[in-house]
Amino acid sequence: MALEVDIKKTVGKFTLDVKFEAEQEIFALLGASGCGKSMTLRCIAGIDTPDEGRIVLNGRTLYDSEQKINLTPQKRNVGYMFQDYALFPNMTVVKNIMAGMGKHPSMDVVQRYIEMFQLNGLEEHLPRQLSGGQKQRVALARMMAAEPEILLLDEPLSALDAYLKWQMEEELLEVMKRVDKTVLFVSHSRDEVYHLCDTVCVLEKGHMETIQGKREFFANPQTVAAARISGVRNISAAKRLSDHELYAEEWGIYFCCDRPIREDLAFVGIRAHYIEISGDDEIKERNMAEMTVDHLFEQQFESELVLHPGLENGKKMRLLMEKERAEMLAKKKKIRIHFPEEALLLLRE
Repeated sequence: MALEVDIKKTVGKFTLDVKFEAEQEIFALLGASGCGKSMTLRCIAGIDTPDEGRIVLNGRTLYDSEQKINLTPQKRNVGYMFQDYALFPNMTVVKNIMAGMGKHPSMDVVQRYIEMFQLNGLEEHLPRQLSGGQKQRVALARMMAAEPEILLLDEPLSALDAYLKWQMEEELLEVMKRVDKTVLFVSHSRDEVYHLCDTVCVLEKGHMETIQGKREFFANPQTVAAARISGVRNISAAKRLSDHELYAEEWGIYFCCDRPIREDLAFVGIRAHYIEISGDDEIKERNMAEMTVDHLFEQQFESELVLHPGLENGKKMRLLMEKERAEMLAKKKKIRIHFPEEALLLLRE
């Protein structure tokens, strides 16, 4: 096992309580701001100290509260890239890269990383003379030149504008594949996680919600928090009525499922792309509803049609579709919709 983490730490009213194992992979810590993602990285790096627990990297104990082990950050051999890159402002690109290489840095190694991260011609530039993407590449080069056992990337793309971000995603993925090490990738962006990571660990208010392979996480999130952060727009409190029937309380809809409904069901989710519009001449036996058209949100490449279930305190439902079709449906007062069973996400609290 490359990395084992089982720690607890309380700061004020916030408690971090995480336990996970990461192999030689790109392992995402995904969650909203303030959920404990960065604190987890800081504990692994030795910047913060947990109250209790254990951290083991490649069989080497970095922290163990029972055995009174707490290695300094310098002895952990962990590569940490901060959100703001934390470059030394008065050092050139070359000197920033050399900073993590010990007392006798090799200029051959420095030059190798200059070329690897396409920094040729920028060797004598100071951080203030660099673009956001160039700063990121310098930070990556400095981290890699120190030859760490593991990479900790704390929202490495958050400081970039949209145009640079997609370019740096490709470069970052290429780098992470090349280094062939365990990478912990902190993000609140599901798109970044989908593009770059192998495994997803969802954090919610300091505790772990789920750990799933990337594709399984986006196809079938297990909890309501995981569903929300994976992009599910339609979520209703739900009541399990039997092994194969449930009631969505905030939509007023009964759903039938061929697959067994989980005992701990608390919510049902439906992705906005998966809902089907049913024509007046179509007759489906189950999982149907008629809703009132509330309004239309136009987006750049598609539109979001918002429907109301008609309940006094009902929750609106959102459908994503082609712009022309959405505009046509928005002219109607009511539409009939069908929910394929594979579109239903059965969620626990």
